[in-house]
Amino acid sequence: MKNIRKILLVLLSIALVFLVFMFWYQNEYAMDHVQEYEVNSPRENSKLLLATQGSEFKNAITTSIVDYYKTKSVYIKVMDVSALVGVNPSNYDALLLIHSWENWKPPSAVKSFMDRTMNYRDKMVVLTTSGKGSYKMEGVDAFTGESILDETPMYVGEIIEKLNPLLKL
Repeated sequence: MKNIRKILLVLLSIALVFLVFMFWYQNEYAMDHVQEYEVNSPRENSKLLLATQGSEFKNAITTSIVDYYKTKSVYIKVMDVSALVGVNPSNYDALLLIHSWENWKPPSAVKSFMDRTMNYRDKMVVLTTSGKGSYKMEGVDAFTGESILDETPMYVGEIIEKLNPLLKL
């Protein structure tokens, strides 16, 4: 009977350590929610949807992209990736998705959006970040990398290069 109690105590201790680790991991690495906002008038010639998650790296990319296009004739809508469920891609000339690979897969909202909008992938530019910097969804042409702030200008340049033709700039 003592052995069973010891085994049970060890198993409960392991489960508790695992739960504490998962709580810590979620708080440490979870993406922040992005506040939705718009720049310029929806009547502009071109329309860009920028769906992202909140982190220092992703916020830097988002700010740089918005700063670049806000002086041009481009309507920009910035939203959290969790709001993609209500997006009709035909309302935009270009869609930029910036997300992290979480638990070895993309966020469910991003995956669902990509699955339901396969016919609009030619309008999409995707940046996927992950620990290894190489994970991306199968069948999706995406930039991949780690969230390294020093590399922000490189990614911004590559993204703008892809977005400009879509926005007719």
